[in-house]
Amino acid sequence: MAQSGPGISRSWHQFQNAFWLAMDSIRAHKLRSFLTLLGVIIGVASVIMVGAAIAGLGVYADESTAKAFGSESFLVAQIAATGRLSRREYFDKVKRNKPIRTEDYRFVEAVNGDSVLYSPYRNHVSDVKRENLICEDTTMLGVAADMASIRDIGVVDGRFFTDQEEHSRAFVAVIGDTVRTTLFPGDASPLNQIVRIEGIEFTVIGVQERLGSAFGRDQDKSIYIPITAFNRMYGPGTGFALFGRPKPASGLTLNGALDETRVALRTRFHARPGQEDNFDTLTPDAIRGFIDQLLSMVAAVVVPVTCISLVVGGIVIMNIMLVSVTERTREIGIRKAVGGRRSDIMLQILIEAVVLATMGGACGVGLGALATMALGRVFDLSLHITLDYVMLSLAVSSIVGIASGWYPAARAAKLDPVVALRAE
Repeated sequence: MAQSGPGISRSWHQFQNAFWLAMDSIRAHKLRSFLTLLGVIIGVASVIMVGAAIAGLGVYADESTAKAFGSESFLVAQIAATGRLSRREYFDKVKRNKPIRTEDYRFVEAVNGDSVLYSPYRNHVSDVKRENLICEDTTMLGVAADMASIRDIGVVDGRFFTDQEEHSRAFVAVIGDTVRTTLFPGDASPLNQIVRIEGIEFTVIGVQERLGSAFGRDQDKSIYIPITAFNRMYGPGTGFALFGRPKPASGLTLNGALDETRVALRTRFHARPGQEDNFDTLTPDAIRGFIDQLLSMVAAVVVPVTCISLVVGGIVIMNIMLVSVTERTREIGIRKAVGGRRSDIMLQILIEAVVLATMGGACGVGLGALATMALGRVFDLSLHITLDYVMLSLAVSSIVGIASGWYPAARAAKLDPVVALRAE
């Protein structure tokens, strides 16, 4: 135990000597060291940028989901999530699940209306006209007045339609920002102005806040109208989606409100105990989970491919270290002749390789961060640098340094001092 202190001190002294010898060697060959670092720098910067893009896509998806779906709302429909279903699953649900109709909506509203807000949701694509102006392929959304609260619909000019306007089947409309700029260019207010949908005159009573695009779809190219007016125009249809949200004063959570809705619909559709629901449901958490799963799959493929450049950088480091060992063969022979141990020689070469890789990793992180910020500002992209990818990059670059330096270090340590001293 008494020798542990001096032993640690001697090991630390050996490490310091090896480190400064490695730094002297790097400084003595600046251009060669920089070119050696270049592969690691590019590799680490690539990982940082790819990670920032994946993380940014996740944030963008969450924000888009909240805007399009609402933060505390859920959806019930015959089929609620077609994107996640195989062809067979889709047709199985078509056969098993029952469509949601107006009488079903009235039933759940009568049962749970004191604690849960409900709104039908139907859509149809149509052209909207005003005088000689036209907004093509606009999404018409037929909803109840409570949809403004259910999906957190923000109205920046005017108002949303009321229960009275819904019940009276009034032809009133709340238009999206794209519709406003297309049909009402300039600063003119669209409020109380007339637009034509399928030849029917609608009075504009509100303008929805700008949402932007989500996954390539313009969310502002839409118009909200009362579901009763929608049914007058397009007929009752075969069914619709039903949005719901717990009332603030009810004390219910989203899942609690969804459970109450499921119980009411199972009763309505005569689902037997233990039998699977004969309708479909969707929540924001389910959407986010699906998106996170997709992003994880993308990361599992893209990040390892990006890390290949780090492996290439490691091969470059190994080659340079082998050249360095060959150049210093006589120096290594002198050190071994005057008492230098194999571990000392190996430690110096290994530290030099690790320092090169670590410096490249640090520079790569900085370059990746700068490039990410520049791309985000120039192209208005949602890019987020995360600690996980920074740590991954530094860890991989350090491992690459150790792996690429081990063989040259071991080769240097095994040199015969007599043979090494004869080298020119």
